[in-house]
Amino acid sequence: MNKDFDLFADCTCAQTKFPAQTPIAMAYVPLQKLEATYEPEQGFQTGTIFPELDKPFLGGKRGCL
Repeated sequence: MNKDFDLFADCTCAQTKFPAQTPIAMAYVPLQKLEATYEPEQGFQTGTIFPELDKPFLGGKRGCL
């Protein structure tokens, strides 16, 4: 790896801003119930067979069409 482009090349554990036991991220992932699935052809077109996960990319428009 090229040291000129490695942002953490000179960083040691003592130099970081976070203590060793501090979590830097947390996630909440609810359980998903399997209720329905798309047919294979529709799942291939949408990229998922689960209707709950069918969230089209809107290009940063956040739901405004």
